[in-house]
Amino acid sequence: MHKPAVTLDRGSPVPLYFQVAQQLEAAIRAGELPPGSRLENELELAARYRLSRPTVRQAIQHLVDKGLLVRRRGVGTQVVQSQVRRPLELSSLYDDLVAAGEEPGTRVLELGPVPAGGEAADRLGVPVGTEVLRLRRLRLTGGEPLALMTNLLPAGLIDVTAAHLEEHGLYETLRAAGVNLRIAHQTIGARGATTAEARLLDERRGTPLLTMTRTAFDDKGEAVEYGTHVYRADRYTFSHTLVGK
Repeated sequence: MHKPAVTLDRGSPVPLYFQVAQQLEAAIRAGELPPGSRLENELELAARYRLSRPTVRQAIQHLVDKGLLVRRRGVGTQVVQSQVRRPLELSSLYDDLVAAGEEPGTRVLELGPVPAGGEAADRLGVPVGTEVLRLRRLRLTGGEPLALMTNLLPAGLIDVTAAHLEEHGLYETLRAAGVNLRIAHQTIGARGATTAEARLLDERRGTPLLTMTRTAFDDKGEAVEYGTHVYRADRYTFSHTLVGK
């Protein structure tokens, strides 16, 4: 529990709630309130700052509206984890997190052969029922879940263990196996979290999630990966540059 110090000038024309909000924001920007840290509840803050509860609530809401704090049921008010901005390039989430100075963590939820369903078979260019390798992983940063990733690969393309995937990204693994990734078709969208996704991503059922589906091809034009990923929208964005013709 973090208890940031706040100095109030009760004779100032600046509203008290705004003074509190400004100083809390400064503490967040300076790293004194690190991402994920939890504040005291409104009653405790009001008592410590000798303010009314509505004034404290207004200050907290101001920072919630700015995206610096988040209220979580059963947890309280927390500093928002820094958001990951991912460029739209042919790279893996693992690569992008490392490049951004983050420390990615991985939990391998599934790794093994499965028969390809209609969608996967179509994307990978194989007959329905063909055996493919299915990977399902939970990606974390700062100990907090960020993305749930499901990938299907042609059988025999790579020989990999769960222990390896906990320490290395999929595209890094493909490159090490001699696969030359060349191009990908990608679709980005959004939908509500299912019960299973909400449990794994520490969200509530129905919370909006970002979605991405991607089919990647090698330099021979053969499909080498079909991925369906979901991301926590409060911690993740895609970014790209548009150029006029």
